[in-house]
Amino acid sequence: MNIYNMIMSFCMLMLLVSCVKGPDFDAPRQDCNDNLIANISFQELEALFEEETIQIQEDLVIEGYVISSDKSRNLYGVLVVQDKPMNPSFGIHFEIDLRESHLRYKIGDKVFVKLKGLYLGKSDETLKLGGSFTSFGNVSVGRLPAHKVGQHIFSACDNKEVLQATETSISELDNVGLNTLIRLVDIEVVDAELGETFAIGKEETERILKDCSENEIILLNSGFSDFQDERLPDGNGSVTGILQRGGGQYQIIIRDMDDINFSNERCPEIITEFTSDQILISELADPDNNSGARFIELYNVGQVPLDLNKWTLRRYTNEKTEISSSIDLSGFILESKSTLVISPNAIEFELVYGFTPDMGVSTNSPADSNGDDNLELVDPFGVIIDVFGVVGEDGSGTNHEFEDGRAIRKSEVAEANPTYTFSEWIIFNDTGESGTTKQPQNAPEGFTPGNLD
Repeated sequence: MNIYNMIMSFCMLMLLVSCVKGPDFDAPRQDCNDNLIANISFQELEALFEEETIQIQEDLVIEGYVISSDKSRNLYGVLVVQDKPMNPSFGIHFEIDLRESHLRYKIGDKVFVKLKGLYLGKSDETLKLGGSFTSFGNVSVGRLPAHKVGQHIFSACDNKEVLQATETSISELDNVGLNTLIRLVDIEVVDAELGETFAIGKEETERILKDCSENEIILLNSGFSDFQDERLPDGNGSVTGILQRGGGQYQIIIRDMDDINFSNERCPEIITEFTSDQILISELADPDNNSGARFIELYNVGQVPLDLNKWTLRRYTNEKTEISSSIDLSGFILESKSTLVISPNAIEFELVYGFTPDMGVSTNSPADSNGDDNLELVDPFGVIIDVFGVVGEDGSGTNHEFEDGRAIRKSEVAEANPTYTFSEWIIFNDTGESGTTKQPQNAPEGFTPGNLD
């Protein structure tokens, strides 16, 4: 071949290559269908399901947008479709036995689904469509065989809409449609799971993500995914994925590693464990006429709210020196100049005193003392902050007996005391030591739960 012919051949080759459209060109789809028209919404479809899996018999068609991909195998045997490309309110799982489905149904594709012949059911709070399988006589939604997928799910020729994840936060998930594409920001892996892999090999694995306010969500990963043995990222950032709910908990499922971008610094440490001598035991009750109306009251004498995370109340029954029972006070914030009333019988307490206690606990707890037990208030670090009674000494006949009566802290006491001091208390009982008032008290008139006047 002479030089002229070589040059001409090269030019023809370049001309041919330049005519081939790559992924950035909007080439008309050859495998699409524009003849279908949706005649039922996602919400109307859900309304068809009642209690049991059904097979759809009507000529119904829905349209939606693909938000899943099995390319990285974190989602396998499922095609997730939501009702709108932006601000969706509903999503459905299609169970399909089609390998490499991402090559046929790409993320963002608009699809039409012929529903006639498909089975409709629910798993937890996820609406599902597909084939069927039977177990012990019960029909459930199963994977639609590969050769039938193309008979029911059709890509639309018009794919001009831009798919956009709904940006939200963990605390706002109740306002977001399930099985739709979401994006969470300022998210990170919880400290306890740093250094772990995304999943245990061949096992579906739950990892926990949190935001900077300590709200949490499950990151659900497949043990067969391409990235299962990758280490969880240790930064902070955004995660995009499909929101679902199972076992009463929200879960997010990513499609691939591109759905996670944790390039920012982690959240600043939140200190929720405090000690203080401003929280004290203010009233103990063992009514003579009703043991179900017992309670214990705590009081914050300080000027600022105090978080009771990991604080506990301990009870030592009679003369015991080992803890008989305890109450975890985590989850409560005690406001300034406010009380926390704890009852071992919340229903009876409300009937007697006319309002619900702040905390209902079990019988035989520290709030259920019969008046001759000893109590300790302990901070998150194991330090005894306040006490009533003397551990190792049965209260009967002593100056710390409140059997059939009441023990109330004097109003002038301005801080907790880890040593029992009788002079700080006014005590009513039936058989107590001299200095106490031998006058049993009846509920409700003899007690003032939640009232420091």
